Amino acid sequence: MEVNKIYQGSSLDILKSLPSESIDMVITSPPYWALRDYGTASWIDGDPSCDHQIPNYEQDPKNPGAGSHISRFNKTNCYKCGAKRVDLQIGLEQTFQEYIDKLCNIFDEVKRILKNTGTCWVNLGDTYQASPVSGKQGGFSGRAAKRNLEYGKALLVKKPKSGLPNKCLLQIPNRFAIEMCNRGWILRNEIIWYKRNVMPTSVKDRFTMDFEKLFFFVKNQKYAFETQYEPYTAPMNRWGGEKLVAKGESAWDEGTGQGTYRDRNMRPNEKGRNKRCVWDIPTKPFKGAHFAVFPEQLIESPIKAGCPDGGVVLDPFMGSGTTAVVAKRLNRNYIGIELNKEYIKIAENRLEGVQMPFDGLKQDNTGNPTYKGFNKRWRESR
Repeated sequence: MEVNKIYQGSSLDILKSLPSESIDMVITSPPYWALRDYGTASWIDGDPSCDHQIPNYEQDPKNPGAGSHISRFNKTNCYKCGAKRVDLQIGLEQTFQEYIDKLCNIFDEVKRILKNTGTCWVNLGDTYQASPVSGKQGGFSGRAAKRNLEYGKALLVKKPKSGLPNKCLLQIPNRFAIEMCNRGWILRNEIIWYKRNVMPTSVKDRFTMDFEKLFFFVKNQKYAFETQYEPYTAPMNRWGGEKLVAKGESAWDEGTGQGTYRDRNMRPNEKGRNKRCVWDIPTKPFKGAHFAVFPEQLIESPIKAGCPDGGVVLDPFMGSGTTAVVAKRLNRNYIGIELNKEYIKIAENRLEGVQMPFDGLKQDNTGNPTYKGFNKRWRESR
């Protein structure tokens, strides 16, 4: 297994080639369902000179009247020459259940290659059910979509039926987390990524979504974890000030009728308080040709908490390389998997400007990685 490398190909195939229990941490953001086409399809058979077209719709043979159409979402054949479209990307499945199944199959392999003490972090967004006739998805359409193919163009086809009413939030992140638990993962945290600078929407009959979820999974009840801290910021009036005073003199006693048994500093740790589960992290612009780039700040805390110094971080959907950039800067090794060759070039260009504090994966005389400076205490599930 070669570290500090991005492998080109499908996540499932490359994960199967990696050795068991070889990775310290996995963090990734898979393509969301039915939102974008990342331009990874290829064509086989048919006429090589054809420009290969798949119409968005075709008439429903059972009801050929005006306005009756059925979606051609993710159809596989060119209507001009019959060439077959082959695409290994995740996110273009006919149903969200098929999407979740494929995604969890990939994470079955992640579970195999993850060390018993390893951690797994997954950022996943949601979407709404829209009419298969009138509900276009994404931010581009027409010529703009063709110009922005390299950014991950919005799908010009209509979203397939899910079995749920139109306008219904599909709850894909929750369904994914439940299926992961059904397959043996332990869900330790559901983290809310609050995006205060979220793109405004013109929707009139619901509130604007300004958050996504980051799930923290482990495969065993004991795992490597380094506690992360954040500043004390909230006022302490509820507790009677900076210090809880004994002998019934504090606001705590007055509010609850309970007496305190000792003087207690309500902010005892100079590092701050244990990090909470709502993270206020603004989105960041990215100049490269990739539409969905999560901010570096979002994955700094997970890498610091869940991967030892000198360990290996894997991202099975590497995209523009943010995971590799942060891992390298934080003294960790990385392995990436990416289907789109152009995105690998973007990631490699970004990595050229990042210096790693040491050269490669350090090992002790037993051949095992050395985790200098990392707190190796095991934390049991509470």
